[in-house]
Amino acid sequence: MKHPTISKIRNIGIIAHIDAGKTTLSERILYYTGKIHKMGEVHDGQAVMDWMPQEQERGITITSAVTTCEWKGVEVHLIDTPGHVDFTIEVERSLRVLDGAVVVFCAVGGVEPQSETVWRQADRYGVPKVAFINKMDRIGANFENVIKTMKERFSSTPLPVQIPIGVEGSFKGVIDLLQGRAFLWGQDDLGESFLEEDIPCFLTGGEGFSEIRAGGDALMAATMREATAKRNEMIEILADFDDDIASAYLASEEISAAELFRVIRAQTLKLNVVPVLCGSALRNKGVQPLLDAIVAYLPSPQDIPAVVGLNPLSGEKEARESDYKAPLAALVFKISQDEGRKLAYLRIYSGEISSGSDLFNVRKKKKEKVARLLKMHANKRERIDSARAGDIVGVVGLKETVTGDTMSSETAPLLLEAIDCYEPVISQAIEAKSPADQERLEFALKKLLEEDPTLAVKNDEETAQLLLSGMGELHLEIIVDRLQREFGAKVNVGKPRVMYRETILEEVEETGVFEREIGDKKHHGEITLLLKPLQRGSGNTVENKLPSESPLLPFFSAISEGIEEGMLSGAGGNYPLIDTAVVIKGGNFKEGETSALGCKIAALTALKNCCQKAGLALLEPMMRLSISAPSEFTGEVIGDINFRRGEIQAVHPQGMSSEIEAKAPLRLLFGYSTSLRSLTQGRAVFSMQFLMYDKI
Repeated sequence: MKHPTISKIRNIGIIAHIDAGKTTLSERILYYTGKIHKMGEVHDGQAVMDWMPQEQERGITITSAVTTCEWKGVEVHLIDTPGHVDFTIEVERSLRVLDGAVVVFCAVGGVEPQSETVWRQADRYGVPKVAFINKMDRIGANFENVIKTMKERFSSTPLPVQIPIGVEGSFKGVIDLLQGRAFLWGQDDLGESFLEEDIPCFLTGGEGFSEIRAGGDALMAATMREATAKRNEMIEILADFDDDIASAYLASEEISAAELFRVIRAQTLKLNVVPVLCGSALRNKGVQPLLDAIVAYLPSPQDIPAVVGLNPLSGEKEARESDYKAPLAALVFKISQDEGRKLAYLRIYSGEISSGSDLFNVRKKKKEKVARLLKMHANKRERIDSARAGDIVGVVGLKETVTGDTMSSETAPLLLEAIDCYEPVISQAIEAKSPADQERLEFALKKLLEEDPTLAVKNDEETAQLLLSGMGELHLEIIVDRLQREFGAKVNVGKPRVMYRETILEEVEETGVFEREIGDKKHHGEITLLLKPLQRGSGNTVENKLPSESPLLPFFSAISEGIEEGMLSGAGGNYPLIDTAVVIKGGNFKEGETSALGCKIAALTALKNCCQKAGLALLEPMMRLSISAPSEFTGEVIGDINFRRGEIQAVHPQGMSSEIEAKAPLRLLFGYSTSLRSLTQGRAVFSMQFLMYDKI
């Protein structure tokens, strides 16, 4: 297989709020790049990138799908991500390994709640972005309003490099502000043929638009005058970032498209500006210029900073350039099942991987063999012999590897930062219907836990039930459906219930003592801990205050293990302990008797003693709600939130609708989607995500 040069690779993701048109856009990209020969529609359940039965039935994306296509000599590795907040881990781990992103906005809905979430996720990983305002043909589409809201909500400056020709039913194409060219789509249903014309007198703003064969009308003339003004606005924005552009603009000198392109690309890579394009993916308009923009403005692997990791041999941080001749460094960002076998998705940052070669799992310090190396196309795959720096590939054969692991060479290991995961906030009891189903259930849960880091399974000792925990009602619904459909495990499920936490109320210091003879050997431990309450959302901390000469120092890891175990198991009550600072103050050492086991149990005992003395507060998950509803229903929506003991934080009027931001306890939000539909005649949408744990 011939490898493209690294400058001819783009690793990009399509990210957006639910129903903004991500998958429809992905489908068009695959069609125009020749990867598929028939465009499937999401609403028909025929989209290539939505291959899971659950996705096809619900018309939503659940799992991120990877594919590779080519546009004008550039190889594009494309990941289509979910928009629903329950599956935000799919966006998180995709952005962790991507070099660029296309953020899709609905021209009617504008900057919706999940749009902000995915934008901030991209910012956290320093991912350059191109924005695509979709659905310009829809009634209520407003290009300028979306730009205005982007300016208000985001730190990066939105930079329109196109403006639409027409809107709603009259939308027919776009004008490229850099090159002064009009792109006009006719009645061709597939959108393959379009008219591309120079705009005469573009810089002078003179009359001359009648020369465009598809134009010559009042709409085109008005758009022409607007294009001249918008081009000047674009140059004014760029002048703030580049002295050469500023000088030429102040001197009223002509600025070439090549010079504008140079500055836009440079500032896009620095996250200062976001080029904005527009179109209608469903009507096949505006996709080809977007592909040009992906190639032009988004980075290749060699344009991004060298990946930095920890060298476990030296203990020092080390950078690896994106070069196939450098030692291997690859991150496993996703695990799925390939006909019963584990399939690991890898982003290769440096080096090269060959089919049949050995890889070194740096975190687990284990060798793994590459049985098969695959180039992915949604759920289809193509076997390849090798892959290089910049590639995103599937690997079969990595038995011990999980999401977030680093694969490297044993002689030059590099441990990359793992992928952040979200803590489950909702759970439900689950049980097998028969002994045969019990075996299938255990097997299936093991596989699903490998796939999904936001899924958790726990045996409830009090009720003897198996608890399945996840990110939301839809998340658990999909998991249960997959258990029964994919793995044939028939199960009974209970109602979803909230995952509570506890925290201490005051600062307290206590000592735990353990002394017992086990197997003719005395085990002793005596540890003193200080516990301090922290602010909500701070997490837990463990601080070592043992003196440097303390004989207990060799037992520090055992003491920490006891503390961690106590916090997870709920040392003071029934639920895990959070927002607590633990200070290891000291203890007593007995020569020949103090042991690791003794210190671990003593630390656990000290933690329990502290919790009993300090008192505990029960915490519940609070959710951030973002609701977009027609303005006439704002009062009803706010009243319902108040009834659920929620707190309204902001109301933003958006034309004929209002965007309501609130927080409310999860336990009172079960079935909220049904209630909201009823209150607003089905015209409102909302997203919900975990905010923090707070006192009930």
